[in-house]
Amino acid sequence: MISIVTPSFGQLEWLRLAVASVADQEGIQVEHIIQDAGTSGIETMSEQFASDSNHHLKLVVEPDAGMYDAINRGLRRAKGEISAYLNCDEQYLPDALSKVINFFDAHAEVDVLFADVILIDQEGQPISYRRTVLPKPRHTRFAHLNTLSCATFFRRKLLDRGFYFDPAWKVVGDAVWVEKLLKENVRMATLPEPLAIFTFTGKNQTNLPTAGEEAARRNSSSGLGTTLRRNAAVVGHRIRKASAGAYLRRRVDISIYTKNSPTQRKRFVCKNLGFGWPR
Repeated sequence: MISIVTPSFGQLEWLRLAVASVADQEGIQVEHIIQDAGTSGIETMSEQFASDSNHHLKLVVEPDAGMYDAINRGLRRAKGEISAYLNCDEQYLPDALSKVINFFDAHAEVDVLFADVILIDQEGQPISYRRTVLPKPRHTRFAHLNTLSCATFFRRKLLDRGFYFDPAWKVVGDAVWVEKLLKENVRMATLPEPLAIFTFTGKNQTNLPTAGEEAARRNSSSGLGTTLRRNAAVVGHRIRKASAGAYLRRRVDISIYTKNSPTQRKRFVCKNLGFGWPR
């Protein structure tokens, strides 16, 4: 079984789409735990999905100390051998979770899997293709985490070893978590195909002032040495991305849920999708 945790608060419009993208995954056993901090109306939404026979959905409403605390709470309740977390502004593409299970079944040595992600706007239009490469410690610390959490999956045994998220961080906790895994030489791999989408809603956590403040606090050192290490890490990262084909334009054909189509996936085709991160 695969367990998906969604931290939630005040985003019902987007949460509904994320839940739908988990509910229609086929060929696998899945549990979806919504860890909500007290959103008005969420019980009604949960009942609506339960009435559609999506009995894998579990709703927990209780106070938390932020997103990563909510994720930890959900992960401690999870029963699957494979775990992941999906934010309200994200979705899985069709058959994504069966591909994850098949990958882990075929690669017993791998404990963490990263896949590609497609970035979309509020209406569902694709705006960028993000090819993933394995993160490196120096780039993760001095630049940024290049993998997206919506296409990150890991084995339960990492949680058994204590690899939960640090709730002291409010925005960059996934980068801190991955950096810790890298230091412990946890085996990681990539799957070079898109499994998820990330929606630019205008209210994403990465847009908050806290994101920049936390990134600066993580890398408190300064001076010429730090600048040189950062520049070297960025150059090396870009070379690895180029080698992986990250800067190629692609034809993209996806089916996702949108605000105008919350109960049926809508198809979007883009014949020449770029790779840049929208500003």
